Amino acid sequence: MMSPSLEQLAHDLERGATTSRALVEDCLARIDDCTGEGARTFVSVAHSSARACADAMDNLRAQGAAPSRFAGIPVSIKDLFDIKGQITRAGSRVLDSAPPAERDAAVVARLKQAGFVVIGRTNMTEFAFSGVGINPHYGTPKNVWDREIARVPGGSSSGAAIALTDGMAHGSLGTDTGGSCRIPAAFNGLVGYKPTASRVPQAGAFPLSTTLDSIGPLGRTVACCAAIDAILAGDEEDASQPLGLRGLRVAIPKTYVLGDMDVHVAGAFAQALSALSAAGAIVDEIAFLEIDAIPAANARGGFAAPESLATHRHFIETRSAFYDKRVLVRIQRGHEQSAADYIDLMRTRANLIDRFVRRMRDYDVLAYPTVPIIPPPITAFDSDAEFGRLNMLILRNPAVINMLDGCSISVPMSKLPDPPIGLMLSAPGGQDRRLLAIAASVESCIA
Repeated sequence: MMSPSLEQLAHDLERGATTSRALVEDCLARIDDCTGEGARTFVSVAHSSARACADAMDNLRAQGAAPSRFAGIPVSIKDLFDIKGQITRAGSRVLDSAPPAERDAAVVARLKQAGFVVIGRTNMTEFAFSGVGINPHYGTPKNVWDREIARVPGGSSSGAAIALTDGMAHGSLGTDTGGSCRIPAAFNGLVGYKPTASRVPQAGAFPLSTTLDSIGPLGRTVACCAAIDAILAGDEEDASQPLGLRGLRVAIPKTYVLGDMDVHVAGAFAQALSALSAAGAIVDEIAFLEIDAIPAANARGGFAAPESLATHRHFIETRSAFYDKRVLVRIQRGHEQSAADYIDLMRTRANLIDRFVRRMRDYDVLAYPTVPIIPPPITAFDSDAEFGRLNMLILRNPAVINMLDGCSISVPMSKLPDPPIGLMLSAPGGQDRRLLAIAASVESCIA
């Protein structure tokens, strides 16, 4: 059974039906359960500090001084973010000897200021450079669906998703450079949000691509993600209400993002569009040349390869043996671009963003499947060739909106025990609050 939403937990805390300490102890018990996924989901667990923080939040609430409605709720932090006094390893062994962080990442500080309890650091794809979620250093947490088969969790925020599905946290902080919040959300029946990149400060987050990186939440509902996003962005507490679907203009791009769908995804997508139409939404399939132009623009590794190379080249000189070889290969693709190539790519992106904004003036939201396939078994990635093929297919759809500098959310189109499948809703940059309101309406319509 799906664990409670942030709203439910806040209500329970407010009326005294539970305490922060009780929530923390329950999460810790699930993490420490040797029969579960905790050891593969978390790279470190904050047993002592989480308990101390929980007690502090309970005391503040008893005195009417809780810093927010969500004070005392346990959340997980992706191993990409600085936490004061801890080493940020980014899912790797390369940074084992790095000094501990001197301060919290900006977003971690904002979560703590709201009273959230940090329960631990979650596992991830090494340096966030894959959409699969496999990690050879810390193990790979199994997808919540079909555990006997052991399917991939999606990445790069793999542990962030499994912490939520297995009740080891009640909110998760992730990053999204090409789908790293939305892919694991789609693969595990959750909601994942990629905000407009400039909306949330990135100080204290280990970079993959300084152009494409964004920081967002994974949650059990759209409202969960909206609440955390508001805190991360420094907004007033989110109070957005679902927008009515009647007259909502939904664009379905007739491009490669609708190709290679397996039968489960195609069926769920058709049903979702039918439900939206029945609710009064106007669903149009349109040609989308801006999306079609993206693969050619990224043919030499896009932004992630050269920008990650700039970050890693000194580490590679001395610690190349410590890298996941599949990640190292992707980083080293940065050598394929010249400075002129990179400048051309920047200009191309600016042009695509401008065209995307103009094209979306006639529509409220762009919609298509988050990932065109259901989660494959971990064993399907044994060969490097198949890993490369499937990784690019998994990243293909969500990476579009990172290139177009927009905001995007994945909401479930199915429920367990059926295969988990996500519907992606996207909009131009700066339309975050409106997109979240639209997503709340879509969520209730297709659930």
